[in-house]
Amino acid sequence: SSESEEEEEEWEPKSKIAKRPRLPKKNEAKTKKVAAPRSAVARKKVKKAAIKEEMDVSLPIAPAEVNRMQLLEPKEEEVGTKPKTLNQKPEVPKKKEINSFQGKKVKSLENDEEPSTSVPVVGNQVKHEKSEEDFAFDEPPFKKIKSTTCPEGKPVKNLGGNKVKEEFEMNWDIVQALSEITNVEPWVCANLIRLFQEENTIPFIARYRKELINNLEADALREVQQTLEELRTVAKKTHTMIQKLKKEGKLSGCLLTALLNCRTLEELDHVSAPYKTGSKGTKAQRAKQLGLEPPALSLLQNPVELNLFSYIRPNTKGLSTIQEVEAGVQHILADIFAKDKDTLDFIRKLCQQRYICIQSALAKVSSKSGNERDIDKFQLYHEFSCNIKNIQHHQILAINRGENLKILTVKVNIPDGVKNEFCWWCVNERWRPKQFLKPELMRILRNSVEDAYKRLIYPLLCREFRSKLTSDAEKESVMMFGRNLRQLLLTSPVRGRTLMGVDPGYKHGCKLAIISPTSQILHTDVVYLHSGQGFREAEKIKRLLLQYNCSTVVIGNGTACRETEAYFADLIMKKYFAPLDVVYCIVSEAGASIYSVSPEASKEMPDLDPNLRSAVSIARRVQDPLAELVKIEPKHIGVGMYQHDVSQTLLKATLDSVVEECVSFVGVDINICSEILLRHIAGLNANRAKNIIEWREKNGPFINREQLKEVKGLGPKSFQQCAGFIRFNQEYIKTFCSSKKAELGSHALLTKAGAQGKKKSKPTPCASRQPNPLDQTCIHPESYSIAMRFLSFIGGNANDIGKSDMQQKVNAVIQKEGLEGAAKKLNTTVHTLQLIIDGLTQPEGFDIRTDFDKPDFKRSIVCFEDLSVGTVLTGKVENATPFGVFVDIGVGKAGLIPVRNITEAKLSKVKKRRSLGLGPGERVEVKVLNVDIPRLRITLDLIRVL
Repeated sequence: SSESEEEEEEWEPKSKIAKRPRLPKKNEAKTKKVAAPRSAVARKKVKKAAIKEEMDVSLPIAPAEVNRMQLLEPKEEEVGTKPKTLNQKPEVPKKKEINSFQGKKVKSLENDEEPSTSVPVVGNQVKHEKSEEDFAFDEPPFKKIKSTTCPEGKPVKNLGGNKVKEEFEMNWDIVQALSEITNVEPWVCANLIRLFQEENTIPFIARYRKELINNLEADALREVQQTLEELRTVAKKTHTMIQKLKKEGKLSGCLLTALLNCRTLEELDHVSAPYKTGSKGTKAQRAKQLGLEPPALSLLQNPVELNLFSYIRPNTKGLSTIQEVEAGVQHILADIFAKDKDTLDFIRKLCQQRYICIQSALAKVSSKSGNERDIDKFQLYHEFSCNIKNIQHHQILAINRGENLKILTVKVNIPDGVKNEFCWWCVNERWRPKQFLKPELMRILRNSVEDAYKRLIYPLLCREFRSKLTSDAEKESVMMFGRNLRQLLLTSPVRGRTLMGVDPGYKHGCKLAIISPTSQILHTDVVYLHSGQGFREAEKIKRLLLQYNCSTVVIGNGTACRETEAYFADLIMKKYFAPLDVVYCIVSEAGASIYSVSPEASKEMPDLDPNLRSAVSIARRVQDPLAELVKIEPKHIGVGMYQHDVSQTLLKATLDSVVEECVSFVGVDINICSEILLRHIAGLNANRAKNIIEWREKNGPFINREQLKEVKGLGPKSFQQCAGFIRFNQEYIKTFCSSKKAELGSHALLTKAGAQGKKKSKPTPCASRQPNPLDQTCIHPESYSIAMRFLSFIGGNANDIGKSDMQQKVNAVIQKEGLEGAAKKLNTTVHTLQLIIDGLTQPEGFDIRTDFDKPDFKRSIVCFEDLSVGTVLTGKVENATPFGVFVDIGVGKAGLIPVRNITEAKLSKVKKRRSLGLGPGERVEVKVLNVDIPRLRITLDLIRVL
């Protein structure tokens, strides 16, 4: 029968993995977990299996095999006795989904649009055994699919069902857990786990795998990725703990289950705390060593025969009186209650329904010793109380910071009602004795419940609440930093102007740097504006501006920024620089001085003094913010909130990922971009970027994307990730090619073959040297065939990309067919087609940053003392936080628009908003509500977004 055939085929590779022992799990969860991924063709290559075996061999517990047999036994009768039930998934429609996922798997391989949900898919499996044989789970399954399905861009909606094989198995399913925490559909989570496993980058997934992820934003992908890391950490730590306890012989069945049920590190800590070595043991452990466990258990099970007096040992400490014996029993019971999953679930649920608040007060010690200014900073939190459901992220971070500085004391307040209800439930429901209890034993039971609550459960709940609030607040803070950084990096570049960068200073003078529209350094100088020589220096500045025909001054916002700005504003008002109409703008110089002494900067401008380098950096920040800001470590750019208090690893990972996303989405021109910019393209790193630059220096400019494959270290995976984000300026290549042809004449072919022969032994046909017009678009090489089909379908020509007649042709076809219809005809997905249309219709040199804000150029100035309530000003957002938005209104101190003053109605409808908030770089019109001169605080109201 087909079934036995299937077994024969499947058995071979499995037998190699079969040795891999598994942890026993409670109830059917076990069979479901192990079996589903196996039968869903989790064949590993033999090598993998061997490695895995070494890693996991130490995991089993002695009775693993027995348990496994027992767990599968009841199924055996239903399945019909099969010799190999152990590894074969029992064909029982126990949970319908398991089989339906297999169905989807096979179908998706077969390229059918609709995932099937039929239960018996045995026939199909046999038919497809060949193609599935090399469809490994731990290795990138994409390789198989891509060669057959993705070039047509068909939606492979479920890559192998929603079951994902994890290195460390737990009692919960990683896909479900991920889906619950992030609120993303389970099938998307399953796909994402696979995409990340194959080392796909976020920009690549967000742009070229939309159908697999239901069109999620890059931010959401990042969140899923981080949550996945956290869950895996928990699984890994749990298994390390299990190993350790097993070695020490402390592992019992129920402890194992408790450990495998943990989803967070807090739970894991709580379950494993009593078993940690090094402490003198918990009270319960000491009581157990005295032999008080049997009476404690019999108090719950069989209290009639219990006589505590028989346990008194007058000479033993801890057993000498009846009170000590009772205390010992009480500790053991309290320990049992506090470790019990149902009891903890009950109290957690109870807490969700009640009003639980977090309170902070001024610490008693600090009021004597601490300095006044720090204490004043936390004025808001001296008498603070807030429901933990409503508390804001920034408030949590502020309270934590105050607590670390020992200025505040913080406590979580759980009302007494919770305690009373919990104690009643424990005594009368959960731990109700099996028989009648004598009053004195009942007293022990009641006391142990109270003891469990006060000594063990309440502190646990406080830790849980605090750590959850803190980790949420940290994540929000990091996400916020990421959003602000993205908006800053995507500030619109100011092209085609000669700029003068000014790094202001008092004693050491203001550093000047003039840079050309192509970012070349034309001149650097130092002028002393603030030491009484301002008038003499004005001549020099005028001479320079006229000499280089430069009418835009960029001033860094550091020390002496105000004075420098006033100086320039004054000269501009007097029309001193006529005939030039000079304007100036202020730009953040955060990180410029750190950058100017970095090895990168000395490599880039070797013969410049570090002080002058920062002036160059300031000017370039306006000219091409992205290219300049990627040189600086993101956390020095200073658009975050509490960035020094949050987990630095999470912060770094998020910010690097945001930089990668921005650089990739803007795209780089491979033939002119810097090595630093290349590093941040998805799929590339420092080494590959260096190799690309070296190749470019040796072989001249790249002519098409295919040539990237010739670069050392750029394998198929890296190429797949980066190809879509690397652009080729067609004009530049055409001029290069024509000059080359003239130069080489008839030797062209030989030389080309030779040049490539040196690089790789196999000579490549000279076709690879043809420019491809699609290389200037955001279309990925894997979709070129569809793009060409689409072009012939609309009757267009690849050389008209980005021209207006291309736009007309595309519009005509789409109006007639509709996106869906056209996609069906081309046998592709709507997302892929939309991307192709964007690529073909965007004008040449299109930059996504043109939708974003340019710097604010101005000619005059106001100062802090001039501000009065009711003044209306325009300013530029410099940082956004959950409690409000800081706006630079040109007075040296940013004003704050509290979040309550930012409403939907005031935000402009035109711009596509990622979120309700405002972000760095946006221009706003504001009204002054309050000026607090001693504390240097300005409160603003938002009038509108410009």
